[in-house]
Amino acid sequence: MYEFFDHTADLGLRVRSTSLNGLFEDAAKALFAAIVDGLDSVRHENELEIEIVGTDREYLLFDWLRELLYRFEVDHVLLSKFQVEVGEAGLKAKAWGEPIDAARHVLSHEVKAITYHALRVERVGEEWIAEVIVDI
Repeated sequence: MYEFFDHTADLGLRVRSTSLNGLFEDAAKALFAAIVDGLDSVRHENELEIEIVGTDREYLLFDWLRELLYRFEVDHVLLSKFQVEVGEAGLKAKAWGEPIDAARHVLSHEVKAITYHALRVERVGEEWIAEVIVDI
């Protein structure tokens, strides 16, 4: 589950999940839901495999979202389905999506960057919570 919150000239993503893997998957969905209206319209035509090395959860989330934003900007691809496994040394993930189709996809926010400001990943009781501010 994810939601957006306003942050001065930026957009905040707040994500909650019962698992750390789910948290990273939902954070990716939140990022692309901020980029494109109707994330459900993005087909799962192409598969990407991504590996990121790191042990700090906040930095790992930052690097994960930054890599996805990079793929969007450079490859002009929208992603809408994610499978993430966070381990001791980093994460391994698969992401599915398709090239941007101007006839079907309406881009919403221009996400310029993922920021470190107020970045958090923590376990609260039985739930994982993350907050990320993106520069729009």
